[in-house]
Amino acid sequence: MTVTPAPSVETFGGYRHEAFLYSGLPEFLSGTLSFIRRAVSAGDPVLAVVSAAKIDLLRQQLGAEAGHVAFADMADVGDNPARIIAQWQAFVQGNAGAAQLCGIGEPIHPERSPSELAECQLHEALLNVAFAAATPLWLLCPYDLEALAADVIDEAQRTHPFVAHGDQRQASSAFEPIDLADPFDRPLPPPPAGAAPVSFGSGDLRRLRMLVAGHAEQAGLEKEAATGVVLAVSEVASNSIRHGGGHGEVRVWAEGRILVCEVSDRGHITSPLVGRVRPVPDAGGGAGLWLANQLCDLVQISSSARGTTVRIYQAAGR
Repeated sequence: MTVTPAPSVETFGGYRHEAFLYSGLPEFLSGTLSFIRRAVSAGDPVLAVVSAAKIDLLRQQLGAEAGHVAFADMADVGDNPARIIAQWQAFVQGNAGAAQLCGIGEPIHPERSPSELAECQLHEALLNVAFAAATPLWLLCPYDLEALAADVIDEAQRTHPFVAHGDQRQASSAFEPIDLADPFDRPLPPPPAGAAPVSFGSGDLRRLRMLVAGHAEQAGLEKEAATGVVLAVSEVASNSIRHGGGHGEVRVWAEGRILVCEVSDRGHITSPLVGRVRPVPDAGGGAGLWLANQLCDLVQISSSARGTTVRIYQAAGR
């Protein structure tokens, strides 16, 4: 990495997406508190999206300064990581005209499942194209060196143009911009052998909803969660009919207490922020995946010229 001077909140301009590597809670507090206090001193809006426990600690340490900081619990904002970018966009839009905005977002923690971790890492890669270069947002993403695996830290350096550790801020030589032509060209774990595909076409959505509803009942989903996953699958299947060749296949299976529904078709999704930003009315697409992300615990997309697979997760007991 090439060491660069640490920019101040007062003088830095444009969008900056930075991984903050820390070892344990004292280093987390040291790095985030100095970042917040510089912003508060300059009168710049600050939003910290971290765990509830860390919000409490930051409030305690900041004292009266905490009144100048907005906080949001990552468990609420980013339980499904695909919802986080919309939160940052709302922060930017809600503070239009500010000379500088500062944010702290920590979506990755050791309790994330492998599927959730993959979506958090995709989220971090997509953050690099979520804002125009001139947007005055400095976004700091903490990563705990003591709690996270080495490969997770390595990936953080690939998904962030800048890395901070201690008093140094560096341009990451490992940074890899996402391929905007194929942002979702990635494999998903194969479905279980017993999850047989069910074909559907334009006249089969009612039958498809009944199929998913039956699986949701067997999986023990509560009424609201079951209704949500049925609607999400119906919306994604409707996308397959409209944009994926007029038909597709659905598979449904259980992974412990989690119901998984997979919709596949011959379409190709190339819009990197689809499902992550609120769709514009009459824009011609994106509403189905947006709705699926709002209703369900997790949504994964794998898409290339070979076709598209959308995998939807909903846990029982929520």
